[in-house]
Amino acid sequence: MNKPGKQQVFSISTNEQFNDTALQVFNYQARHNPVYRQFIEGLKIDPASITSYGQIPFLPIEFFKSHTILSTDAPVEVTFTSSGTTGMITSSHRVTDTSWYGDSFRKAFAIFYGDIKDYTVLALLPSYLEREGSSLIYMVDDLIKQSNNPDSGFFLYNHDELFHQLKKQQAAGKPTLLIGVTFGLLDFIENYRVNFPELVVMETGGMKGRRKEMIREELHDILGKGFGVKHIHSEYGMTELLSQAYSKGDGIFDCPPWMKIIIRDTNDPLSTLQTGKTGGISVIDLANINSCAFIATQDLGRIYADGSFEVLGRFDQSDIRGCNLLIA
Repeated sequence: MNKPGKQQVFSISTNEQFNDTALQVFNYQARHNPVYRQFIEGLKIDPASITSYGQIPFLPIEFFKSHTILSTDAPVEVTFTSSGTTGMITSSHRVTDTSWYGDSFRKAFAIFYGDIKDYTVLALLPSYLEREGSSLIYMVDDLIKQSNNPDSGFFLYNHDELFHQLKKQQAAGKPTLLIGVTFGLLDFIENYRVNFPELVVMETGGMKGRRKEMIREELHDILGKGFGVKHIHSEYGMTELLSQAYSKGDGIFDCPPWMKIIIRDTNDPLSTLQTGKTGGISVIDLANINSCAFIATQDLGRIYADGSFEVLGRFDQSDIRGCNLLIA
């Protein structure tokens, strides 16, 4: 079966279209992805028996640490790697066509926030900037460039410069997005107070061992007061995906049309839980066409009737990773 093209994936607008495209991607990857095919065979599942996306088996995310997960023989353009402490085995996501990633995050941003050219994009992502292979840095760097704004840019630890830029933005009344790793945003507001109600503050998660983990409500309350905003936005993405979900407040995330969340029973990975039940988060990311679009994460969460979802924490003994996985 041929794999769907970008036009098909990124034009999905109905559940029927999503189901048809997901089945097409599944059948393609079940045939062309050796690791995923072996995983399906190990479960004794006949791909022909899968008739809806809710039946598709999800590859455990740990496989990205030990295997090359590809559904194509095309050369790899970039390898994204997860962050981790010294000695930790990290994930590697080999991407053979970065245009899929670019289209995915640009289109998703436009869906949730509008035209990137309307924004000044300020990024406070020190731990990500200090290493290579970050998919988050790749995305934010592109958004900064797409904003076509000379005031957009990265701030490493130069908080004073960031403070003055925020004051400049507020005085000019310009729409501004501040995207930052959690500990970086907390470090900033310990020394600087901003009252910028129109500012979009988006935390990407991650304490990186720099600070104690805290529940989402406490974190967002501290950040909200520090920046003078009512709601803290969040991004849910990870190295192994090419799509992101966004929250505009209260930790409730929504997916772009080519991405869905399934909640699985932690004791039976092939069993799907009903709305409102807590279980393991599995992700269908149809932009992950050349890798694996069906991934069982180590995150716990619940889904709601409208398809939105909440991240509640991690499985016990799973690795600490900076992917917006705060204990809640």
